[in-house]
Amino acid sequence: MGEDLPHAENLDTKNGNFICGVVEGFYGRPWTTEQRKDLFQKMKKWGMDSYVYAPKDDYKHRAYWRELYTVEEAEHLTGLIQAAKDQNITFYYALSPGLDITYSSQKELSTLKRKLEQVSQFGCKAFALLFDDIEPEMSEQDKEIFQSFAQAQVSVTNEIFEHLRLPKFLLCPTQYCSTRAVPNVINSEYLNTLGSKLSQEIDIMWTGSKVISRNLTKENIQEITEALRRPPVIWDNLHANDYDQKRVFLGPYSGRSPDLIPKLRGVVTNPNCEYGANFIAIHTLAQWSRCSVDGQRDLSINDSVSADIKLETETEDGLSGEAVPATLSPNMYHPKQALKNAIKEWLPEFTKHKAAWGPIAKPQPAVAVVPVPIIPSINTCMSLTAGTTTLSSSGSAQPMVSSSQLQALAEVCSSVASGTDSLVTPAPAPVMNSLVSETKVVTNELIPNLIAAVPVPIPVDEEKGKTITVLEGVIIKPEKANGTRAATSKGVPMLQDEPKDNNLKDETVMNTDSSISSESSPSPLEPMDCNSTPNISPAHGVKALQGSPEDVAMTETVSSSSGSMQVESNDVNQMIVENNEPPRKDNADLTYEDLALFCDLFYLPFEHGAQGLQLLHEFHWLKSNAHVVISSKQRDDTSNPEVQEWFTRADKLNELTLAVNRLFQHLTSCNNREALYDLYSYIWDIQSVISLLNSYVKWLATGQFPSSMPSYTQGTFTWFSRGWKETFMSGDQEPWVFRGGLTADLQRLMPVDSGNDLFVYKVPDVPTSKLFTIRPYLPKDEEQVYNISNKTCKDGLEHSVALPPELKNIHADRIVGPYLIIHPEFCFVVEDDVGVVGYACAASDYKKFRVKEETAWIPEMCEKYPAHLGEGANKSIQECISHFHKFKDEVFFDGTTHRSSLVCSLLPSVLDQSVSKRLVTCLLASLRANGFFGVHVVMNVTDSYTRAFYGKLGFAAIANETMKGKIVMGRTF
Repeated sequence: MGEDLPHAENLDTKNGNFICGVVEGFYGRPWTTEQRKDLFQKMKKWGMDSYVYAPKDDYKHRAYWRELYTVEEAEHLTGLIQAAKDQNITFYYALSPGLDITYSSQKELSTLKRKLEQVSQFGCKAFALLFDDIEPEMSEQDKEIFQSFAQAQVSVTNEIFEHLRLPKFLLCPTQYCSTRAVPNVINSEYLNTLGSKLSQEIDIMWTGSKVISRNLTKENIQEITEALRRPPVIWDNLHANDYDQKRVFLGPYSGRSPDLIPKLRGVVTNPNCEYGANFIAIHTLAQWSRCSVDGQRDLSINDSVSADIKLETETEDGLSGEAVPATLSPNMYHPKQALKNAIKEWLPEFTKHKAAWGPIAKPQPAVAVVPVPIIPSINTCMSLTAGTTTLSSSGSAQPMVSSSQLQALAEVCSSVASGTDSLVTPAPAPVMNSLVSETKVVTNELIPNLIAAVPVPIPVDEEKGKTITVLEGVIIKPEKANGTRAATSKGVPMLQDEPKDNNLKDETVMNTDSSISSESSPSPLEPMDCNSTPNISPAHGVKALQGSPEDVAMTETVSSSSGSMQVESNDVNQMIVENNEPPRKDNADLTYEDLALFCDLFYLPFEHGAQGLQLLHEFHWLKSNAHVVISSKQRDDTSNPEVQEWFTRADKLNELTLAVNRLFQHLTSCNNREALYDLYSYIWDIQSVISLLNSYVKWLATGQFPSSMPSYTQGTFTWFSRGWKETFMSGDQEPWVFRGGLTADLQRLMPVDSGNDLFVYKVPDVPTSKLFTIRPYLPKDEEQVYNISNKTCKDGLEHSVALPPELKNIHADRIVGPYLIIHPEFCFVVEDDVGVVGYACAASDYKKFRVKEETAWIPEMCEKYPAHLGEGANKSIQECISHFHKFKDEVFFDGTTHRSSLVCSLLPSVLDQSVSKRLVTCLLASLRANGFFGVHVVMNVTDSYTRAFYGKLGFAAIANETMKGKIVMGRTF
């Protein structure tokens, strides 16, 4: 299985024109024209032969499928089709009319023919009709003509197929996987009708047992082949990530034995939304398609081939127990070896100079943050009962959990990083168009979002008073006598491009606002079912353009949106300028080890990579066995083997953290900015979480917690909870039940059960390689902590007023000094490559803390700052001196829910919003380890910046009537 793959014609020898390629069929931001052309070149190199154009949210593919392409769009699409032809790639043009088509309408059929004829004139010779993710119900009009939904689809598809003169043709059915077959695959009237009535020359797509299938089995393929009377083309969602903004899949093509190849018509992968993330997914599929022997098959099947191969298991330390055989024949496929081959070829891609366009933005659709309901049903194949056990395909017993347990698991997943709101409704996504620019996906928010569509009548012909019903926000240009709409391409009617106003900023780039808190947010929407209102489209309720042949043109105007979109200049050559980056270092190049680690952190939907598992196991073991540190600290003796093992494994976690940091910095400094912008948010997010875990372990190493700590810090639902990982890895649930992947599994190990909002981070618009390290406070940090406290004492903003030497530390002495002296075990600092840039300190029991402060701190301060120093001083100095001298009489907050107190401050130069969240998370986790679960902060009523700062950290105002002129804010964790 070498790195140089033969050309596609070699595929024909094994399965008679086996289709192998890529379907761009995900929801969210489509790929650009330039990226698709790059894909065609790679596919030719790797021996693949087919590309299916089917981006769910591209302007005229699905929502506005009736509309013809403009001259500009036609040029781009024609160029794409020709680029595919140049690389011997079959370009399948797919259309998704199922949202609102009337199958029995000859007018609708003519519109469909007209659209596909136009694309045929662009040089396209292969087509597809997609009827996935639609309501399986016909209109009343259709029910009068067709006996069933399947017959309606068959009738339209056969007629289109014959009209286009029998081209290569694909159909995606509405029941496209076993869990959507009603009542099941064998007895589905729908599937059997397709099999018996659809032209045998039309190939039918199938995703397997689930929407996202962990494994494809011979039994499932045989079953669907019998129903469809033909072998299926697998639409493989294994690497699709359009359902989870926290996950990207960099693992190899697996769970599909090459033994299946002779039983299939083909395989097309529907991969990650981010084009730059798909090298591994596509490369390993290409390797798989060339093989005929399964490198992972059981010993009993072929002893000569599989002598040293074991089924993949997880060892005690979390590493994969599976080894790649020392020798593999060229026709043998093993996922781990395929991954190694792909990484070697992926590495040079990062040295290519490619520009980035627009700010970093998640391409996945923003979805509402709601818990995923898990109810046993035919649609989810979750017919589970408490205490049941089922046999997996390997024959080994798999533990199962009850549906009520699964419900709880899903609720935990739904809340891990869902923000403070229990329900967040995202702003409607704008219309997107990938066919008007080589390098960008252009959006236009004046073309209505179909979910919020409002039909309104508008005049078309003023003289005759004629009106048509369209959607609010759509601009219709009536036909003019001078032939504005008479432009054609090779005799096919086409929309003329609208004149542009160069003074308008007409292009926008996708940017998901983190305030929506859609990161890791669960939704019942699925990767092939992400349109939350599938019945709404331009022709639903009222057929847009009913009674008129007019097409809705893509208008280009200033965006009227607010917040969720960022306007970009209409200069197509403008790109994001990255400032303040350190000069590139000679040793900053990505390495094979970097990418191998990256793939392990973001492996596959049902499986974490070996190093990802190692991170989970090391941290869990260190947290669970931290009690051994207490006794060693008490005796000041680390010679105990158990203690030595603990610190050895802490060092191992630290080494893994440093490796992730190197990956982060090497990736951030690579030449290929396009790939970086696709991948940055993922590595930035998980690097932050891993760094946080490492910081917490450094605090555990101090031994400043009671022996009862485990009762406070062992989460109820984590990777190590009974049934959790078994359910995750089984493939019995669709992967969107478990939101967030490894990043979320690591987050759940931090003991801040009610701190989910603290894991919602806004990704920087522009990549930065700057690292911030959080660690326990040390006595040597006192001067730097004092400097920060003095600088930020005035409402958290930098305070530059010079004070006389005897008063220079008075603010820090009041704000942070007593915490450093009395409770250094609850003090943390954050530092960058220059020094300390922030701190967070706490007192576990504030009432007791004040008693200690009164005896151990206040007398010294009264002596240091005698009352006469306040004479003639400014108000803040007078308040500090009064605080010291009247401490005993001071009214303070004494609450039972929020017993702990906290102070936190960062230099205003720290712009990364995640730093303060991680810093406070670490501190709250240390309080929880000591049995405290609520904390408060006090500030002046005039401190608006400080109030906003703590508000972003999840603190809310607490009723307080006794402390005049003060605001008390608190939170639980």
